Amino acid sequence: MLDYLLDLFGSQQFVNVDAVVKMILRFSVDLIATTLVIRGIYVRMYQWNEQVFTYFAFNTITFFLCLILRTVPVDLGFALGLFAVFGILRYRTLPIRIKDLTYLFVVIGIAILNAVANDGVSVVEILLINGVIVGMTFWLETCTTRMQTQSATINYDNPDLLLPGKEQELIHDLTKRTGLKVIRVEVLSVDLIRDTARINAIYCPVQVDQSNG
Repeated sequence: MLDYLLDLFGSQQFVNVDAVVKMILRFSVDLIATTLVIRGIYVRMYQWNEQVFTYFAFNTITFFLCLILRTVPVDLGFALGLFAVFGILRYRTLPIRIKDLTYLFVVIGIAILNAVANDGVSVVEILLINGVIVGMTFWLETCTTRMQTQSATINYDNPDLLLPGKEQELIHDLTKRTGLKVIRVEVLSVDLIRDTARINAIYCPVQVDQSNG
């Protein structure tokens, strides 16, 4: 039975305790860094959503795939093709925000870093690089948010305010109804049958005090 299993998986030994321990330790470092980025930063800023599952899944798959590719001779084109397939399967149908895509690259980068590092890189360097990635992500999210603008697509039910010369009235109406500090509006499409419009509202990520409005 043991010989059959070894032949089935093309392996020469049933268990390598040293390799298993190293794998667990490497994955622990990877998982800690990824959890800090996703649970400690992403979820804190954008709440828990379906992207969290995607990030952890991609990180885990990428980590173990790279870990295996380190020890198995594989053609480089084949290895790169695997990652291309992941991207095609996930992003051919649904759009994704630039910020969400950036987080995806971060978790994939963390996985590759912790999986492919060899004896040419010290443990301190690996831990330091993980710390820098987590720290930079936190700093960029918390310290630069006030200087950024965001956008939201809205189905708007008062197309009369989309007429030329009523830009300020439109911005005031959106600010009052959404509580967002809208600074600019772009009309994406108009539905004359339903008397509605799809607009892109560009706003500062600061809640507006409506107590006086």
